[in-house]
Amino acid sequence: MFSDIRVIFENDPAAKNIFEVLMYQGLWAVLFHRWAHALYRLRIPVLPRLISQFSRFLTQIEIHPGASIGKRFFIDHGVGVVIGETAEIGDSVTIFQGVTLGGTGKEKGRRHPTIGDNVVIGAGAIILGAIHIGDNSRIGAGSVVTKSVPPDTTVVGNPSWTIRREGRKLAPLEHGALPDPVHKAIDELNKRITALEKKLK
Repeated sequence: MFSDIRVIFENDPAAKNIFEVLMYQGLWAVLFHRWAHALYRLRIPVLPRLISQFSRFLTQIEIHPGASIGKRFFIDHGVGVVIGETAEIGDSVTIFQGVTLGGTGKEKGRRHPTIGDNVVIGAGAIILGAIHIGDNSRIGAGSVVTKSVPPDTTVVGNPSWTIRREGRKLAPLEHGALPDPVHKAIDELNKRITALEKKLK
């Protein structure tokens, strides 16, 4: 519990004091989940699911009790977050509102993503299937990811583009510094069109 509180102070500049932090819906969703997950692992029927549904009602964050979540997990804002049954989340992971860690198909066994350590997932991102997101990766807001992502990688767009960032490491909240490959491609096309028009003239 204390590490879940401390990570909020470290990552959210809006966290002024402990009383404000204790009102964070993301914190309560994580605490409820840790309780439900412990009961789930003991194979206690019904009760873990009841706890997760009660948590969903209070926080608008849905975490299946079967999901495995590491230490220092931070859900910022949190409304609309969905984490599926077989999802695995490493340590020091930050996610924002509207994120989905979902499954594909109706197959049994692993069907949700595995998220490595120190990963940041931007608002509205959707990660689907039994794929792996490598350590220290950044998933841009609104990205749709259906293939595994190597460590130390930035992913943006729908469908997602994998971009390795050279040089400095991005801070967790530095969403504005993520590259825009679509805009870059359009700029390149515009330059080529301009050059062709000059040749035609």
